[in-house]
Amino acid sequence: MGTLYLVRHGQASFGAADYDQLSELGTRQCERLGAWFQSRGIAFDAVLTGTLRRHAQSLAAIEAGLGARHEAQAWPGLNEYDSEALVRAAHPGALPPPDTPEAVRQHFRLLRQGLAAWMAGQVQPAGLPAHADWVAGIVAALDQVRAQHAGGDVLIVSSGGPISHAVGHVLGLAADAVIELNLYLRNSALTEFKVSPKRHTLISFNTLPHLDSLPAPTHEAWVTHA
Repeated sequence: MGTLYLVRHGQASFGAADYDQLSELGTRQCERLGAWFQSRGIAFDAVLTGTLRRHAQSLAAIEAGLGARHEAQAWPGLNEYDSEALVRAAHPGALPPPDTPEAVRQHFRLLRQGLAAWMAGQVQPAGLPAHADWVAGIVAALDQVRAQHAGGDVLIVSSGGPISHAVGHVLGLAADAVIELNLYLRNSALTEFKVSPKRHTLISFNTLPHLDSLPAPTHEAWVTHA
């Protein structure tokens, strides 16, 4: 059997005009993950990424730490949902920017509500496909890995939504459980599946082995969610 490593992108730019840009810390998180892969002799037979800028930047930083380059396959089905569209679906009115603790909490409360309604087919957020169609893009990526690379090591660089839905698909989880997984995924976190021609089997979820050796104050500063 092979191993599929799913990596959530490094810390992006939450609250900025352009979220889709790694922060300096996000780059360092991913470089350290690449060095962790290198220290364990992990080499990838195939790499798939979403097409967002933060996915490409995260892969570049992982490769810098790993000391290897790959011909990555861009897979739009691994792109994140539009969180702002989901928030607007839950709260059509104007909202303050998420630049205070209360505004951030409100943002994620509304995101949770919007996700639940979208997954249940109760709303159709502007610019988003039906939830089932969005999930089909994620499942197609999993199927390709299983069909073409069941005996090798594969890296997917994506976002919290697709990774949590991949886990939910493999485990047959209910929507509320997938939402919980989604909202607690950490930046640059690692999720692992064992892969055979017949199935994916979850081995780990949302781990940070590349950060676990950092001393306590540094570790706390490097572990981020948004």
